[in-house]
Amino acid sequence: MAFVHGMNTVITVAAKDISAYCKTSSFELSADVHETTGYGKTAKTRQGGLLDGKFTCGGTYDSTASTGPRAALKPLLGTSVAVVRKPEGTGTGKPSDAFSGVLTKYVETSPVDDMVTWSAEFEISDVVTTTTQP
Repeated sequence: MAFVHGMNTVITVAAKDISAYCKTSSFELSADVHETTGYGKTAKTRQGGLLDGKFTCGGTYDSTASTGPRAALKPLLGTSVAVVRKPEGTGTGKPSDAFSGVLTKYVETSPVDDMVTWSAEFEISDVVTTTTQP
């Protein structure tokens, strides 16, 4: 069994690498399910439907003007952007997921006794392209 450490994850949004500012990310794929049960059945039957997905990421706020999450993400709210996620990092033979995502939420949290954090939520639009890095 080959375990993979999360610290190597690479995330780019609109071609900007935000990996250094991320502490967490979640990639969720789902599908619609339609009931197809007909008369005379004693159990429900189902058929798969359209694919769907969400992507979230977040981390520690950085006030760097040109590369921090506030500068990179906040202006993209409500728009569809290219997102690339490399869960094992960059390297030959490692997986890469690329998709268009609509940035639906950008949040900054300022606790009195800790660092300022940020989070972002994307709704995946269309298919996710999963490839192996060359």
